[in-house]
Amino acid sequence: QVQLVESGGGLVHAGGSLRLSCAASGRTLSKDSMYWFRQAPGKEREFVGGINWADGTTYYADSMKGRFTISRDNAKNSVYLQMDSLKPEDTAVYYCAAKVGVIIVTSAGRMDYWGKGTLVTVSS
Repeated sequence: QVQLVESGGGLVHAGGSLRLSCAASGRTLSKDSMYWFRQAPGKEREFVGGINWADGTTYYADSMKGRFTISRDNAKNSVYLQMDSLKPEDTAVYYCAAKVGVIIVTSAGRMDYWGKGTLVTVSS
């Protein structure tokens, strides 16, 4: 079992930046992939990006490329989401997720573990 805890959400003005963290516990991540999803009010959960834990390869949704960056810290068993040039439409609950296996997928239904989420609000 893997437990995921997100942190770093909050209120930020449009154009600002925010860094989310996700700490994994229960076992050491290795042949896994880690993800960020988001869900805005009244909308479905949306893929943000993922990282192959083994080699650090990342993949992003097209709308996030260039503004969002996913990184990992193997020693801390943690994954991060750096969000820059934030827009009001980025307002959502951001979820960390993990999947056994290093191949990155974009479907929320394929995830094995989920965090409880952290709220990001971008004001205009």
